[in-house]
This record gives sequence, C-alpha cells and structure tokens, in this order.
Amino acid sequence: MRAIETIKNIWKIEDLRKRIITTILLVLVYRVGSYVVLPGIDPANLDALRNQTSKGLMQLLDMFSGGAFSNASIFALGIMPYITASIVIQLLGMVMPSFQKLQREGESGRTKLNQYTRYLTVIILLLQGPAYLVNLKVQMGSALFPSGWLFIVSSTIVLAAGSMFIMWLGERITDKGIGNGISFIILVGIIARLPLAFAAEFTSRLASKQGGLVMFLIEIIFLLAVIAAAILLVQGTRRVPVQYAKRIVGNKQYGGARQYIPLKVNTAGVMPIIFAQAIMFIPITIAGFSVTNASSFWQSFMSMTGFWYNFVFAFLIIVFTYFYTAITVQPTQMAEDMKRNNGFIPGVKPGKKTADYLDSIMSRITMPGSIFLAIVAILPAFAQICGVSAEFAQFFGGTSLLILVGVVLDTLQQIESHLMMRHYDGLMKSGRIKGRSGAY
Repeated sequence: MRAIETIKNIWKIEDLRKRIITTILLVLVYRVGSYVVLPGIDPANLDALRNQTSKGLMQLLDMFSGGAFSNASIFALGIMPYITASIVIQLLGMVMPSFQKLQREGESGRTKLNQYTRYLTVIILLLQGPAYLVNLKVQMGSALFPSGWLFIVSSTIVLAAGSMFIMWLGERITDKGIGNGISFIILVGIIARLPLAFAAEFTSRLASKQGGLVMFLIEIIFLLAVIAAAILLVQGTRRVPVQYAKRIVGNKQYGGARQYIPLKVNTAGVMPIIFAQAIMFIPITIAGFSVTNASSFWQSFMSMTGFWYNFVFAFLIIVFTYFYTAITVQPTQMAEDMKRNNGFIPGVKPGKKTADYLDSIMSRITMPGSIFLAIVAILPAFAQICGVSAEFAQFFGGTSLLILVGVVLDTLQQIESHLMMRHYDGLMKSGRIKGRSGAY
C-alpha cells in the first residue's frame, strides 16, 4: 500500500511527472534507434557478430550499448567514446596546469572543458568508426559486406552522428528529465540485456533435471546478496569531523558549527576496473594473433575464467584504485582549504599535521575498498565457473553492477528530493536515500 501511495504522490507533483514522462520518451527514442541497422547492412548476416559479442570485452561493449553493437545499429558505438573523452579530459585536469585553471574558473571553465570533451569525442568516433566497420567486415565476410570507400566514409559519419545524438539525448535527460542523463543512458543499455539473460538462464535451469529450479533460486539469492554488497561499497564513507571557529561580526555570530568530511571507501568508483580491463585486453588480443600452441598456463591467462587472468586482473584493480585515489583526493589541498576557512579537525593541528592525518585515513580505508572492488570485479568469472551462463553472469559483479547500483541510487535520490520539497513522505519509512555523490 505504501508503494501505491508513493506512486500517487509522485504523479501529483506536476514538475516531477513531466520529468519522468520526458525521460521515458527520450529512452524510447534511444531504444528504437538501437535497432536501426546501418544502411547497406543486411541484419540476417549478423550472426557471426552476435557470436563475437557473446563473450569477453565485446560482450561488455554490447551490454553498454544496449545491444546496438551486435545489431550493427546507427548507435553501435554508444556513449562510451564520450565517456572515454571525459576520462581523458579529467586526467589532463590533474596533470596540466592549463586544465587545472579551467576547472577552477567555475561555470565558464566547465563550459570550455565540455567543448574540449565534445571535440575529443568526435576525434575518437572518427577513429573507432572505421575500426568497427573493419571488424564488421571480418565477421560478415567480404562477399556480404558492401564494398567501396564511399560506404566506409558514409557509415563512419552515421556512427559518429549516432553517438553524438545519444550524447544529446543524455543532456536532455539531465536538463528536462530526472537528471544524470549520460549515466542513465548507460543504465538503460545494461538493463535492456537483463530480461533476455534472465529468461535464458531460467529456461536452461528449468530444462536441467538435477535440481535446476533450486539452483536458479540460489543464483537469485546470491545475486541479491552481491547487489547489497555493491550498495555498501558505493555508499561506504568515513566521516571526519571538522570544527569551524566562531567569529563575531557586529551583533552576529558566524561559524562554530561542526561538520563532516565524507571520505568514500571507494573514491575511484569503477575507473580502476575500466583501466584494468583495457590493459588486460591488449596482451590477450596480441596473444590471440601470435600464439597458436600455447601452454596450459598461457591458455589459463587468456581465459576470462582462468586463475591467472583473474589474479592479475584483481591485482591491477587494487593498484589502479590506489593510483586514482591518490590523484583524485588531495589531502594537502583539503588541509589548506580548511585552514583558510578557519576549520580544523579536533585534536589535530592545522596545516601539515591535518594533511598527514587525512592521508593516513585514506590509506587505511582504500585498502579494504580496493580489495572489495577487486572481488566484485571478478565475481562474474566465479559465477561462470559455477555454471551460470556468460550473459547472466555479467550482472553478478563488475562494471555493469556498480554502474547499475550507483545510477539507480542517484535516480531514487532525485525523486525523493522532489517528494521531500513538496512535504511528502520519502521513499523509505525511515532515513533518506543517499546517492553515490561520486563520478564514475
């Protein structure tokens, strides 16, 4: 009954109702476009491409694009080129003074950085478009693939335009919808694969004569437990108390309040997994072309369910978690900002002592956070080893699960904030939903 009452309250708020309807319409446009095949490509000849995207990194790319990659759709490249460009610009902002200056200039600086991100996205698309078409030609065969450079050029333009249109849809969802447009587009792509994967797993378990349905129920319980663990990882914070000194100006008192700095257990988000996957994919691709009679050790390393692959993958995630946290969280800058605003941590001297204290806290919470992140990342491999299908196993951990959990929490927080502003009850009986408040 409470859920029905909450839905009624949501529908009563005109602004929120319009935002939800707008978001649904824009998502429908995105989903329809995912099935519009490139001009000149016969959908009946894409079986080899679909087989290629049923495993490995290609499966992950196909999941993020909502199946558009395996459909040879005009949206085949998806939103990932924009995400890649955003990561590059973000990293440049950490190492280049000119980009750091733009980050500190407020709205004008963010506008310029967004322009640079779009320009870089176009460059990446113009490189990825021909690469996608070459792979498509290999999978379809030269006899079935349209010939001529005109097709390559026109299809590259169509693919680039499709990805830029997806980016525009994401911005419209941010402005006119329920927010987090780019992340929501990725979420839709991931969820679009869930029903088919769920149905396929249920059918295969039901056909099994050795307690298949019981095993399916165990899988669902384990999946719910993994989701709960992912929520803890995304939401986990260490609150550091900060006391601000009192100031008397005229007859009024300013400051004197105690606040908290929320240091996240997983500050790096899914970035370490993305970096580690990119690095692991390079040697495997080279080995796939150069090694014919590989040893059992090398075959184990090339397999995504092999011990050595997952061991090195987990190790790289831990290393990149420390690296990304180190360049994202700057204790020295935080200590200087606190000192400038007459703030201090109780029992800790301002300045270098405060920076050392914050650095020690980050070191302590990053270790369990990085190990937990590595475990979540390799859980799909364990799920496959236990007999779960490769497509359904992707939802047991990894990048897809963390993005799904983070974006859903953010979306629910947006809806709850609208409810609370109109003096309605929140989505929960007690407490409030907290978003991830961190960049993916």
